[in-house]
Amino acid sequence: MSPAPSRLGVSRRGLAAGSVLGVALMACTAVSQSDDPSRPLQDTAWVLAMLPGIATPHAATPTLRFEAGRVQGSDGCNRYGAPYTGASGRLQIGPNGMSTQMACPEPVSRLAASFNAALAKAQAYRIDAKTLLLLDAAGATLASFVAQGTELAGTAWQVTAYNNGKQAVVSVTAGSKIRIEFMPDGRVRGSGGCNSFSAGYTSSAGQLAIGPVGATRRACAEPDGVMAQEAAFLRALEAVASARREGDRLELRTATGALAATMIQD
Repeated sequence: MSPAPSRLGVSRRGLAAGSVLGVALMACTAVSQSDDPSRPLQDTAWVLAMLPGIATPHAATPTLRFEAGRVQGSDGCNRYGAPYTGASGRLQIGPNGMSTQMACPEPVSRLAASFNAALAKAQAYRIDAKTLLLLDAAGATLASFVAQGTELAGTAWQVTAYNNGKQAVVSVTAGSKIRIEFMPDGRVRGSGGCNSFSAGYTSSAGQLAIGPVGATRRACAEPDGVMAQEAAFLRALEAVASARREGDRLELRTATGALAATMIQD
C-alpha cells in the first residue's frame, strides 16, 4: 500500500485518535552507530525497548532507522517515513511525514497511536552505549530504543513472501511453510515447503550471498503449486545480495534492489 502524505500532529484513520504520521522512530534495518560525530544518528537503526505507561504487544515490533535525512520504519501497525534534523543532542521529526493507513486491532493500534504521539513531542535525544533515548523539551524520556541487531548467524526465519521470477513478489501458498536457518558455521538450511535445502552463505555489513543451493528431490503434490513455489524460492535465494533486519523481520534483496524474500523470525 502506498504511503499517504500527512503532516505531523494530524490524527489518522486506522489508528487511535491522536496518532501522528511519520513520527514513529523505528528501525528498518540493522546498522551501527554513525561514524560521523556531527551526525550521530545518521545510518543508525533501533528497536523500541520502552514507552512509558504503554505495554508493547508481542506481535508488534516498532522500529526506527535514520538514513539520508529521513526516518522510516514501522510503528507496529503501519509503515512510515518523515524528514528529520538532529545534531548536538537536538532532534526534530517532520513535518510532511508519510504513512500507510492500515487498521490494526487493539492493543497494537493503541501502541502505534501513543508511540507516534510521543515521538511528535521529541525535542532532543541521547545515545548511551547501545541505547537511544528520545526526550521532550523538559528532558523527560519519551521512549527508549535498543540498537537493531545485525547478525544472521544463529537466527531462524519463516518466509512470508518471495520473488516468483516473474517480476512479482507473492505470498507463500496457504498450507505450506518455507523456513530458513542461518547456522554459525556459515551454512543455511531449511525447507522449501516440500524438500530440505542447504547452502553456504557469507554475510558482512548488510551484504549477503547464498549458494549454490542443494536440495533433496522428493515430489510433493499438496498443496497445489508447492513444487513451483519451492523452485522459485530457491532461485530467489541464489540471487540475494543484501539483507536488512527490522525488529523481528528480515528483508532480502538482489543486487539490483529487487525484493527476493521477506521473512519473520521463527
